[in-house]
Amino acid sequence: MKLNDKGLADRAPWDAAGIRLPRFDRAAMRANTAKAPQWLHFGAGNIFRGFIARLQQELLERGLADTGIVAADTFDFDIIDQIYDPFDAMTLVVSLRPDGTMDKEVTASVAKGLRAGRDFPGDLAELEAIFRAPSLQMVSFTITEKGYALADLRGNYFPQVAADLEGGPEGCGHAMSVVTALLHARYQAGGAPVAMVSMDNCSHNGEKLRASVLTVAQEWAARGHVAGEFVDWLSDEGTVSFPWTMIDKITPRPAQVVEEALTQAGVEDMAPIVTSKKTFIAPFVNAEVPQYLVVEDSFPNGRPPLEKAGVYLTDRQTVNDTERMKVTTCLNPLHTCLAVYGCLLGFPTIASEMADPQLKTLVERVGYDEGMRVVVDPKILDPRAFLQEVLEQRLPNPFIPDVPQRIATDTSQKVPIRFGETIKSYAQRPDLEVTDLRYIPLAIAGWMRYLLGVDDQGRPMECSADPMLDTLQAQLAGVELGRPESLGDKLTPILSNPVLFGSDLVALGLGERIAGYVREMLAGPGAVRATLVKYLS
Repeated sequence: MKLNDKGLADRAPWDAAGIRLPRFDRAAMRANTAKAPQWLHFGAGNIFRGFIARLQQELLERGLADTGIVAADTFDFDIIDQIYDPFDAMTLVVSLRPDGTMDKEVTASVAKGLRAGRDFPGDLAELEAIFRAPSLQMVSFTITEKGYALADLRGNYFPQVAADLEGGPEGCGHAMSVVTALLHARYQAGGAPVAMVSMDNCSHNGEKLRASVLTVAQEWAARGHVAGEFVDWLSDEGTVSFPWTMIDKITPRPAQVVEEALTQAGVEDMAPIVTSKKTFIAPFVNAEVPQYLVVEDSFPNGRPPLEKAGVYLTDRQTVNDTERMKVTTCLNPLHTCLAVYGCLLGFPTIASEMADPQLKTLVERVGYDEGMRVVVDPKILDPRAFLQEVLEQRLPNPFIPDVPQRIATDTSQKVPIRFGETIKSYAQRPDLEVTDLRYIPLAIAGWMRYLLGVDDQGRPMECSADPMLDTLQAQLAGVELGRPESLGDKLTPILSNPVLFGSDLVALGLGERIAGYVREMLAGPGAVRATLVKYLS
């Protein structure tokens, strides 16, 4: 059984293996897409293949759409060469249930894959033709938050961006320059409306995409590469919109257990590859079952009926409220709790931590007891039901191989939102006392203890990458396990830093509580566990 058009011609062995095949005319879909493309997507990785492409597949199967998606990658062209082309742009999507069962389905809604790079003029010509087509309704993105960045922390343009700005629309290299050049081609072809839809997992994603595209266009206009009217056209969201979205689905790296299950079922060539850009990717995608996509309904040239495939179409404020619900209360804070304590206590995965009575209690109390009191209710999703699904189905799923070390990356950049927003809400509410918080301070104390780079058994522990790691560890220099008194007042400048926590935790009255937890965790080997038992049993 081969995952390509020829291999799917005989459906019997796939049916026998329990693998669901697409139920639409793929040849007609491709022909319709070539004639009148409607949806182009940048970012050909797992979240697109395992979630977004399946939305269009459902519409195709129900007769609600007759075109597919053209996928393009601006960064890792090996994905197109080695994962798309050999498999006729199809993906075997495996949904992993907590009970160990797997749902297997071939997703075939992608018409083709293209390489959006200047070394591939043929592919770029196809992309330009798509952008020139009046039928194009939406261009979506999953290129990660870094893909929108034009400058470093000092505000200096990256070398590739600087070269693109000087050179103009021809021969661009950076993703945002390439996209702006393609939009310029659309403008020159008559300027039909279009929606530019970031689906990346970052706050205000549409705003980030719009800012980057407009910056490139304005810099080109200032250098005489494009007309000022092009910038005006881009700036009008009635013509070129940049909807905000919230996406939520875990699509981790390919799991060996899934590869083995597919091979045993008779599917050939399922082995993952490592591309030249170090992407670990496979012809299959393994993912959790729960998924959410909330999209601002701003599509000036029309759109597919995405609501028929389970997408929430709403207004910008509701998208923002849904994002805040997830990031500040119902998911991300719990991830950070588990990440730092998982590293300290030597847990191999996030899921394994949910079998630990103290850690399970910690995230339940951070979520239910403290977060729910100030949760932002987006109305389209029930926060308590969302949190319950996270705690009972998503985090405990042993087949989602997420590790604490990955989640612990860049914690300093996450804490102001994941914990800081709830703390600020308590401080601002007249009916609540911020000093009543017990479990969020315990989570912060765990991070402080983690920064020492010593696990609960007293062994050296490598901390995950973080732009503030060196600074914070320097501030904690001299703090030693077995010597609680060595903490002194070293936490005061850290906990009073509003950049780190969104407010001054010392001034709010939480400083000594956090410091007290940390002192208890410094008593000696096993003190982290003992502290958790003391406060969570």
